[in-house]
Amino acid sequence: MPFSKLGLSPQIQSALKKSGFITPTPIQEEVIPLVLNHHDVMAMAQTGSGKSAAFVLPILELWSKSVSEGKPKIKALVVTPTRELTLQVADAFNTFGADLKREPKVVSIIGGESIGDQIYAIQQGCDILVATSGRLLDVLTKKQTNLSHLEFLVLDEADKMLNLGFSQELDAILEAIPQKRQNLLFSATYPQKILDIASKITQNPIRVNIEQDVPTVESVVQRAIEVNRENRGPLLRHLLDTEKLEQVLVFMANKRATDNIAAKFKKYGYKAESFHGDLFQDERTLTLDEFKAKKIRILFATDIAARGLDIENVSCVINFDLPRSPTDYVHRIGRTARAGRSGMAISFISHEDRAHFGIIQKRCKVNIAMEQIEGFELKGEAAIKGKGPQPIKGKGKSKKDKAREKRV
Repeated sequence: MPFSKLGLSPQIQSALKKSGFITPTPIQEEVIPLVLNHHDVMAMAQTGSGKSAAFVLPILELWSKSVSEGKPKIKALVVTPTRELTLQVADAFNTFGADLKREPKVVSIIGGESIGDQIYAIQQGCDILVATSGRLLDVLTKKQTNLSHLEFLVLDEADKMLNLGFSQELDAILEAIPQKRQNLLFSATYPQKILDIASKITQNPIRVNIEQDVPTVESVVQRAIEVNRENRGPLLRHLLDTEKLEQVLVFMANKRATDNIAAKFKKYGYKAESFHGDLFQDERTLTLDEFKAKKIRILFATDIAARGLDIENVSCVINFDLPRSPTDYVHRIGRTARAGRSGMAISFISHEDRAHFGIIQKRCKVNIAMEQIEGFELKGEAAIKGKGPQPIKGKGKSKKDKAREKRV
């Protein structure tokens, strides 16, 4: 089905065509008509499925038909978990709204930039506000932003926001917006905590579950290479050189490890950089732009890069450190094989990782054959975990003592 069959205006179709969008993805095909018919929607779809356009396009369509004269008022609020996703969604509104009779005034608010400048931009006139949840609360506490005209509330990557303490922030956001509005929720998974959040926002949403999105994992060539932890760096350099891997996204466990290994690889002559939440926003933006432009070959990143980032040319994802959950595994490897391209995901498995990787495979319903690379074979045996030393009495307060102190 072409976009022309979905009830979108010629102006939006023109913008789609200029951007190379011809046929809607399954989630766009299902969600766009529902939004245009003013339904609340709760959609389950993996990253990379085109869900941003599934809400951006119909919101623009409805907004363009009801836009009034005078200073723009905030009609749509989109809340996302990361700065990068916020900027991408804002860019999508600008791109797809470029040919409308009146272009929407889109403002993105994120941490790492001047809150005063952001509030000023909103006060100058804003139709669509895209924000990270934390910075949105900061702005709302200033009591200088009027959300009383809001018609659309979108939560994008709701399950990711839950991990960032969003459930506590949600009540404050709901208090600041009208009760009568259209609600759109998008999440890769819907555990009970997400359903609890959803019940606060909307009572009768239409559920959309795009089964076709799950094979995003299946379209990736998945490999698992057994290697001792101390040999992971040398093995990665070996793979880069022998398999000629280009545009490689390497996931690390923490920010410090990310910086350290990027520095080492630069010393070895590789075009490598680190990417994590402690970087200034202009550093993060520049790093992503250079990676997309192929000026950087290897991007070492924390899980901040696992969701929402639209990087088309990632040929290989490396799990240098395994993700904490099967869901995070799906999101990580979903960074490659996007938009119909082929891609590869390689996980390094040490003795310590075997049991956890077994759980990931079981939950993701995959069975990946273990490999060993000559010269980097897994050696030794898994360390036997012993019990820690018994606590020494008199060293530190007992739980009972601490509880008594609280009652005093």
